[in-house]
Amino acid sequence: QVQLVESGGGLVQAGGSLRLSCAASGRTLSSYAVGWFRQAPGKEREFVSAINRSGGDTAYADSVKVRFAISRDNAKNTVYLQMNSLEPEDTAVYYCAARAHSYYFAAPSNAAYEYDYWGQGTQVTVSS
Repeated sequence: QVQLVESGGGLVQAGGSLRLSCAASGRTLSSYAVGWFRQAPGKEREFVSAINRSGGDTAYADSVKVRFAISRDNAKNTVYLQMNSLEPEDTAVYYCAARAHSYYFAAPSNAAYEYDYWGQGTQVTVSS
């Protein structure tokens, strides 16, 4: 079983940047596809981005596609989410999640129910 810990959240002005990290322990992260999801107050959790096990395939929500970039460093057991040009609408708790039983080159999933392990989340607040 893998444990996930997110970090890097905080308060930033609109137009600013943050880099979130998802660090894994317990198992090597290369065994998992990893996704980022977020949940704003009063809203349902939504998909943000995902990366497959190889790191060669990524997926993004339309709302973040040109502003966010996901990457992974399997040697460091960490996945990153670089967030640029942040908007107040990006304010949410951001969660990373790991999906077991994923083929190495399979396309990453944007479905939360397909992810098996979740971190506790990190708060991102974007002020206008």
